[in-house]
Amino acid sequence: MCGIFGLIAAKGATCNKTAFHGSLTELFRLSEPRGREASGLVIAAGGEAQVFKRPIAPSKMLASPDFKAFVKSSEAAYETDAEGKVTEPFAAIGHCRLVTNGTETVVGNNQPVISEHCVGVHNGIITNDEELWAANSELARSLDTDSEIVYRLIDKHMADSGDLSKAVGQAFGEMTGAASIGFFRNDTRAMTVATNTGSLYTLHLPDMGIFVFASEGYILEQFIKRSPLGGAAATGSVQRLTAGTGMIVGFDDAIPEVFSFDAPNVETPVLPDSLTIRDLTDHLADMQRCTKCILPESYPYIEFDDDGVCNFCHDYEPQKPEGQESLKQILEKHRSTDGSPDCIVAFSGGRDSSYGLHKIKTELGMNPIAFTYDWGMVTDIARRNTARMCGQLGVEHILRAADIPAKRRYIRKNIQAWLARPKLGMIPLFMAGDKMFFHYLRELRKETGIDLVLFCAGNEFERTDFKAGFAGVKENAHGNRLFGLSLANKVGLFAWYAWQYVLNPRYFNESFIDTMWAYFSTFIAKDDFTYLYHYLPWDEHDINKTLIGTYDWETAKDSDNTWRIGDGYTSFINYIYYTVAGFSEYDTFRSCQVREGLVSRDEALALVAKDNEPKMDVLYDFAKHTGFNLEEVLTRINSIEKLY
Repeated sequence: MCGIFGLIAAKGATCNKTAFHGSLTELFRLSEPRGREASGLVIAAGGEAQVFKRPIAPSKMLASPDFKAFVKSSEAAYETDAEGKVTEPFAAIGHCRLVTNGTETVVGNNQPVISEHCVGVHNGIITNDEELWAANSELARSLDTDSEIVYRLIDKHMADSGDLSKAVGQAFGEMTGAASIGFFRNDTRAMTVATNTGSLYTLHLPDMGIFVFASEGYILEQFIKRSPLGGAAATGSVQRLTAGTGMIVGFDDAIPEVFSFDAPNVETPVLPDSLTIRDLTDHLADMQRCTKCILPESYPYIEFDDDGVCNFCHDYEPQKPEGQESLKQILEKHRSTDGSPDCIVAFSGGRDSSYGLHKIKTELGMNPIAFTYDWGMVTDIARRNTARMCGQLGVEHILRAADIPAKRRYIRKNIQAWLARPKLGMIPLFMAGDKMFFHYLRELRKETGIDLVLFCAGNEFERTDFKAGFAGVKENAHGNRLFGLSLANKVGLFAWYAWQYVLNPRYFNESFIDTMWAYFSTFIAKDDFTYLYHYLPWDEHDINKTLIGTYDWETAKDSDNTWRIGDGYTSFINYIYYTVAGFSEYDTFRSCQVREGLVSRDEALALVAKDNEPKMDVLYDFAKHTGFNLEEVLTRINSIEKLY
């Protein structure tokens, strides 16, 4: 099971910041064998409880720049006198996780868990957590982990009685399974520990003003031998906290008071605003964002003026489609008079192409052939939606399938290569396999003799120029057509990619020829297709209303957003961008909506908070199809140094 531990240095304790941090490091190392899948720490000092956690092993977290910066930032709250004695108490609780319920790749599932009033850790498994949530429907559930119910129940019973030892006893009385816990509350200057299994051991050093707990007696015995607290720690003895009991240990004196679940007897004064709980895990809230849109400081080539408005907002020009009449002039040149096919519509099954097919057939009166290139990353939802649309519209559907096992293998090998030297500019390499779409469209044009190809694209809201930006290229205006990149941009991208291949020879795998062909098909071979949304306005509300209302168009179960649900890889690449850079494609999309006045900035922030939540079911499907271990890969992604 998990390893949990904690430490209090009371007022007057002989424990400077070096000894305190050294003790935490030692406790992490000794507890790590109990759980290596995630790590977390909460430090209470100066009226704040600051939380940091990562879905990586404790030893990796301890060595990470992010953790070192977190520890350093907390030092400002440590107050000691000239003799190194504590003038204001500080305390910490840590966790080494062995995952049972709730994947570690969703950071909130890792510990310490934060509830309305508590921040704490849990070792064990609550076996009736679903029943407890059902019986306490008024409690707000936000995580998948069973540990959350522990602290929600304690919050509930504290609100009823105001008696902490009683609230803990009541919570344990309702739970079944194993639980050993340690936590702080924001209204109490104390650390509370409790267990129903006896898997908690304590060390009280009254002469030093120190209290320590851990999951095993051996851990504390080794801590005494190695302790940065000095030789005086050897005077303490390790005690086991028996099953069915808890302790409340005040910050000011670090003296533990024991209570029984059946007969709680420890009076703990509730002090409003005693401790402010702050989660500093990702620092996203601290990033500077444009005061007009929502693009963050980590966005490539971004600059802010004195009012905090970004250069992308200053340079933005409202979309001005050429209009339906201009489009009709093109269509009239190709329209058949006998009902035979007169255009090819590139059809992925996503919302833009689905709506485009509807528009072209029913309102513009054309007789299209729908074309799909299935390279192994077209989702089942997209496949069903293509069937719905073509069946109801009576449109012929031509599909070209790639060597799907090979394409998926290429993705896996390039992901493995990327993980060896992760550069955000190389992420588009994962998607190179779908660019043969352009090649097969050109071939289909020859095969059918139909010259007009309509791409249901060109919507500037969906421009993602940060992808080239991470490769050191600032894109020119190109109407969301990659062929429209300037020669300098194309050469710059090619040179950057080539240098990355030299620096990371793992990219020279069996996908190499396919990737080169994709580059040629996308950037070099002529693109003279007609882009629908260069002519027609793009209206998200109208698109969704039409597709869902008229065609019973299927949406993703895990998201209210209908964008990108036809792409099997999108959730994966957005996970990387969001984890490492603090934003994703959704942030650029919502920023464009803000600039067009379609949503407010506050609405956009709320939308991307939901959009950027990991789509675990989709990620598992992507990993299954591509052939890699999702947890292993996401753990490695999570350990990459952040840009924020």
